[in-house]
Formats: sequence, structure tokens, C-alpha cells
Amino acid sequence: MSAPTQIRPSQATRGGVDIRLPWWALALPVLAFVALLLLILNPADAQAAAGQPAIAHLLEQVKQLAAR
Repeated sequence: MSAPTQIRPSQATRGGVDIRLPWWALALPVLAFVALLLLILNPADAQAAAGQPAIAHLLEQVKQLAAR
């Protein structure tokens, strides 16, 4: 014995797509954009990695691995 199936109307017939994003899906890109914008506007705050040679060394190795 088969059960009757219900046919859902498609998204196109209801007048568009309803997409809801979580709050962080918009907040994180905005935060990254603002941080980069502040670094561009005030480059004196962006200090070189001379004080932290371990990080500079790590970044250099990552760069070398990516070049392979």
C-alpha cells in the first residue's frame, strides 16, 4: 500500500529564495576588513616581526613550502 506524497512548491514559484545567515557570517568579514583598513590608514602600528624571530622564521618556512 503506497502513501500519498506531498509536492512542495519550488522556491521560484514562491517569489524568491529565503536565505538566513548566522550573525558571525557577516561580522567576521567586516571585522577583518576593518582591521586591514586600520593597518593601511596607520602603518606605524604595524610593526615588523624583528622582535619575534620565531614567527618570522616560521613564516619564511611556510613561504618556502608553498613555493615547492
